[in-house]
Amino acid sequence: MMSKRRVRALASWSIVIAFAVMALKFVAWRMTGSVALLSDALESIVNVIAAVAALWAIRLSHKPADQTHQHGHHKAEYFSAVLEGVLIVIAALLIVFEVWRAWQTPVVLDAPWTGLAVNGVATVVNTAWATVLLRAARAHKSPALDADSRHLFSDVATSVGVIVGLICAVLTGWFWLDSVLALIVALNILWQGWKVISTSVDGLMDRAVGLEDHIRIRDIISAVSKGAIEVHDLKTRIAGRATFIEFHLVVDADMTVRDSHVICDRIEEALQAEIPSVRVLIHVEPEHEAKLPAGSSAVPFA
Repeated sequence: MMSKRRVRALASWSIVIAFAVMALKFVAWRMTGSVALLSDALESIVNVIAAVAALWAIRLSHKPADQTHQHGHHKAEYFSAVLEGVLIVIAALLIVFEVWRAWQTPVVLDAPWTGLAVNGVATVVNTAWATVLLRAARAHKSPALDADSRHLFSDVATSVGVIVGLICAVLTGWFWLDSVLALIVALNILWQGWKVISTSVDGLMDRAVGLEDHIRIRDIISAVSKGAIEVHDLKTRIAGRATFIEFHLVVDADMTVRDSHVICDRIEEALQAEIPSVRVLIHVEPEHEAKLPAGSSAVPFA
């Protein structure tokens, strides 16, 4: 329950911070007239929309299973992440349009140092919040917070590049750098949008856990399945915060249902103690279904 409340609270605060950062960046653009700062501000609009979408998805994903969605709503956060990726791409195309306009009629920047200072404050805020979101995303296995944090870090990287580049433009008088910087921002945003979309789509395709986690799951099962003969066909998939694990457990054909159920309970409790939001499905089979030769070591995996 505390985990759900914390994730929702962070998603809510993301909206507030996104609006604040967007306001600062548009102020910086209005002060200078820089198309590079405008591109940075346009991306912040995506941050606001993405933060709202993330909050909606997180609220939906935390809903309990119902008759229509009997396995829960865990994948809702992936849809939010896909939407964020699409919005990032749209923002990049808008920036390219603004770059083209600026290239046609280049301007000398007004009050560049003040504008850069304001943009710098927004960048510091984004950096701090992105760090908070990334830690929370890893702790609570939230795809929506993870996508939001990675997008913010991308925003920070482009903002730093824009600030450094505009400083060079002001010092050298090469104001054409303003349009070049904006174009570089657009290309970077396109790349980040593609990564967010591809990662989220991979999650929607029932991606298995990583090799390290797979080995850990095997070790947990092997350590607590005393009384079983073999485990095989171990499969996993990740759906948002939830990890689904299923496998076949081979026991002596003469073992009672009660005794085999005790083994299953012991395995489920061990997995639940080590892996947050785990769902375990065990198919019990008699010994003639074993895949390894008789006499193999205790509870081998096939």
